[in-house]
Formats: sequence, structure tokens, C-alpha cells
Amino acid sequence: MNNKEPLIGKTWEELKHLVQSSGMPDFAAKQIASWIYRKKVESIDEMTDISIVHRNKLKENYTVGRTVFVKKQISADGTVKYLFPVSNKHFIESVFIPDKERATLCISSQIGCKMNCLFCMTGKQGFSGQLQASDILNQALSIPESDRLTNVVFMGMGEPLDNTDELFKVLDILTSDYGFAWSPKRITVSTIGVIPGLQRFLSER
Repeated sequence: MNNKEPLIGKTWEELKHLVQSSGMPDFAAKQIASWIYRKKVESIDEMTDISIVHRNKLKENYTVGRTVFVKKQISADGTVKYLFPVSNKHFIESVFIPDKERATLCISSQIGCKMNCLFCMTGKQGFSGQLQASDILNQALSIPESDRLTNVVFMGMGEPLDNTDELFKVLDILTSDYGFAWSPKRITVSTIGVIPGLQRFLSER
């Protein structure tokens, strides 16, 4: 059983704590962030500007955390649906939507959903668990069209504002210089109106 923590999904503060607790120099946090979020490596061994000693130290407790999709379905209009495995033998869906100069990924934030909206197939499946920030970001990093993405919409499986802790970590990574460095205008968070989550979003984001 693999109990190693994923590196993707970690914020700047978490990466700084990670390298300090691992006995690595402080600048290694910037190196790791660049490798996982900009260069999109799939293994720690690819982080060639980090010493072999420190790479081996990282590999004792961590993995990059990339997961390959297990199925894809292409529609006539070019939309591509991807199926990703997550914890406890569950699966989530992501949808890549090309449209002229835009390339949007619709990503999931939960395994199923608690909201039970009558029009939604995910709601009828019930709720099976929260996605971690690593699971959410993996969807954007591990599709073949990753480098083409211009926008992300949180309109896949789940209610984003019912998973605020992990959502906020992902938003920080997407918009910060150490991460994707995207403009917030490229990101849409869809919600049915979960009041506690909305209040947190308005006060913290």
C-alpha cells in the first residue's frame, strides 16, 4: 500500500514547511513548485536541479501524485470526457471543452455530491467523499491538453463550496506566482448557493 503524500496540491506555505522538515534548503520549495506546477513532471527523479540525496529523501515520504486517466470519450464537437481513479476505488469525471480560442476544463471537486439536485445525475449517485487538492489539480495536470488550457470551471462532480478547504488551496495554486500564475478571470467556481461556503469565499478569497 502506498502511503506517500502527493506533492501536487501543496501550497507555498506547505512546501516551505516540507523542505524545512526534510532538512532541505529553503530554496528547494521554489524548485519543487516549479517542477510540479510549471514543468509538470511525473516523478521526483525528474527534478534534476535538486541533489540526488535530497531527491531520495523526498521519495521516502512523498510522490509527485500524478494519476493517469483510465478512460476517455470523445464527442463529435471535440469535447473530451476523462475518467480518473481516486481513493477507495472511486472515479471522477473531467470534461475538456475546446471552443475557438478557449480551451476549458470542467473539473470535479467531490466524489459524488450531497446536494441531490433533481436535474443532476451526480446528485442521484449520492456522496462518497471529498477530493483532496491533489485530486482536483491532477485533473488539470494529467490530461493531454493540459498545456492548452485557458480556463477552468468548477462545474464537474460535486459542490465546490462544500469542500472549501481543498478548493481554496487549489485556487491559491492556480493564481499564485509559485503555481500556475493564472488570472482569477480564467477560473469559474459554480455553486448552488452553500451559505457557509459563500461566506468563507467572500471573506477569504
